[in-house]
Amino acid sequence: MPSSIRSQQLHQAALKALEERGVHIQHIAEIVYFLQRDYVPGLTPEMCVPHVQKVLEKREVQHAILTGIELDKLAERGALSWPLQQVIETDESLYGIDEILALSILNIYGSIGYTNYGYIDKVKHGILRRLNDKSGGEVHTFLDDLVAAVAAAAASRIAHHHRAIEESGDAGDEAAYEDPVTQTAAADTDGQPE
Repeated sequence: MPSSIRSQQLHQAALKALEERGVHIQHIAEIVYFLQRDYVPGLTPEMCVPHVQKVLEKREVQHAILTGIELDKLAERGALSWPLQQVIETDESLYGIDEILALSILNIYGSIGYTNYGYIDKVKHGILRRLNDKSGGEVHTFLDDLVAAVAAAAASRIAHHHRAIEESGDAGDEAAYEDPVTQTAAADTDGQPE
């Protein structure tokens, strides 16, 4: 029986898969910023990056990313069986499995992730606009929803982090927002060490 994949290998594979599809952490951080800028004074896109990185460190997120991207690539090559090939290639409107896979990411930082996801999935901000453009021949049926879900989870993480900072009395301390690693107990609701 093959041994399990090490966490760091899985993490690197997920990052590489995103980058190969033209998605970088900064793209996701820009969506997070868009979602949270009205709620966190002084927030910048750069301050969102560590939160995106923390979401991407979660194994279940990596599994969802690798699975979804692989299905998109198979559809792009025409390698799926009919009718699934047609359904994924055209991002059939009644096909909801792409959203279901993305929903597996949202609960990591609480139910606020669902609200963030629903909103960003509708407005298609930033790179989501490009990923939803079907004119270039690329298939991103799963990827657009996965990117939106990672951004929604990171935005939720910031919301929890911001509340913890407010309650601690450090709300005016910009450095408190820049280093979420030092605030992990307050920011994480999944009970898992980061």
